[in-house]
Parts: sequence; structure tokens; C-alpha cells
Amino acid sequence: MSTLRVALVQLYGRPTKKECIANAITQIRLAKDRGAQLIILPECFNSPYSTAEFGRYAEEIPRGETSLALAKVAAELGIYLVGGTFPELDGTKLYNTCPVFGPKGELLCKYRKMHLFDMDIPGRCTFQESSVLAPGDRLATFSIGTLKIGIGICWDKRFPELTACYRQLGCDMMIFPSAFDPYTGPLHWDLLGRSRALDNQMFVALVSPARDPTTDYVAYGYSLLCDPWGRVLCRAKEDQELLVTDIDLKLCAEIKQQIPVLRQKRSDIYELKVKK
Repeated sequence: MSTLRVALVQLYGRPTKKECIANAITQIRLAKDRGAQLIILPECFNSPYSTAEFGRYAEEIPRGETSLALAKVAAELGIYLVGGTFPELDGTKLYNTCPVFGPKGELLCKYRKMHLFDMDIPGRCTFQESSVLAPGDRLATFSIGTLKIGIGICWDKRFPELTACYRQLGCDMMIFPSAFDPYTGPLHWDLLGRSRALDNQMFVALVSPARDPTTDYVAYGYSLLCDPWGRVLCRAKEDQELLVTDIDLKLCAEIKQQIPVLRQKRSDIYELKVKK
């Protein structure tokens, strides 16, 4: 496999969970019609991004209604489906979780947001995920052919060590379902996506909800896909939008040979390692 057709699905929220799921599945089918093999949904696509609402919308993975619907459509279409994120209930704890389903509808992995979004910029954006959510403590990867893919969620991409750990595990692509705010988005969104791609010589996808100024938390939008050179291959605008593009998997090997920084690291002086 030398190329992979990837779809980034930027979605508006809907009044109910059922309507959010239906909207996502409609767009997933459209992406498949355009030949997408890997389809990626945004963060919190089936619920409001609200600490007051996470508990009400939470469900078990993979037995909840959202997981069952995503597994069903993945099997029907024979696709790899990164299910954005939605609130997960596990016992008494809530997580912001990204499940990944394979072409037989199987749950390939799930990733729980490790770095929780606690930010306070007075007058701009204040949010505290840690007031209701528990942090994850495991990396999560899956493979499509020889392409190994790592999962992070939104705030995780601000921690370069995390992506570097995925790079150590052999990942050539990172996917971050994300819901940045409109203040830090223009400042950091492209910069973080391109930096993580360039630093680790991998593809990086950032997939956002569409921007809706009527909601309590307004997402930035502008979903994008970067290549290992740090170039933006495609970028959405603010509204609901479906991006479909082919990625050239040969680029990963080529850039690692041409700019061999990954094998030039001074492990005799400094070291990074995955503990779990």
C-alpha cells in the first residue's frame, strides 16, 4: 500500500445524541462514496462540549449506542473508522474517549484523553475538564497494512513528548480529534499540527467540530491534515465540511532518509521512554 485515502469529517452538533449520530453516519457514507479508507470524526461529536453535560451523554464503550452505530457502519462499508471522541462511562468514572473500529466492525483500540483541558484565559476561554473527567493512562495504536497510527485527543498535542513516544513505537501517523477554542485556534492550531508532523516526520490529522457560535463552548473548526514535511495538505473552514485526500505513504521513509534526525538523537545524553 503506497497511498491511503483519508477523510476528515468536520461536524455540526445536533439537538440530540441520536441526531448527532445520524449526521455523522450520513457524512461517513459520503466519505466512503468518495473512496475514503480511513474516516475520522471530531472530538465530542455526539454531545455538547460541556462539563455539565458529559455525564448525561456518557455511555459504555463498546456497548453504548454510539459505539454500536459506528461499529455497524464500519462493518457495512468495510472502512477504518476513528470515532472522534465522546464521553465514556466506566464504573463511576467518566473519560473523554476515542474508539477506533476496523472494517469488520471490531473495536481495534480506544484511547482515553491523557492530558485534560484545564485552561483559564480570563475573558477569552475558561474550561476545566478535570472537574468531571478522569485522565487516561495508556497510549493506543492501530495499523492499516504497514501504516501504524497513534491516537491523541486535542490538548494532548500540546505535549510534544507524547507524540515523540508514539514515534518511538513506530507510528507514521497521529490522529487528534480536537475542539480548540477560537482564541487559541488562530494562534496555535496550524502551528501545533505542523510542528508535531515535522518534529516526528509523520502525518498528523487534527479533526474539529464545526464552529457554532450559539453553543456554550465554541469550537475553532479548520480541521487539517499535515504531511511529514510539515506541509498542510488540506484544511477545512468553519462550517460542516468533508475533506478527502490521498496521503503518499512513501514520504515517511523518504524524509527519514533525507533528513535523518530520528536516528541522530543523542541517546547517550538524553532519553525519552514510554512507561506504560
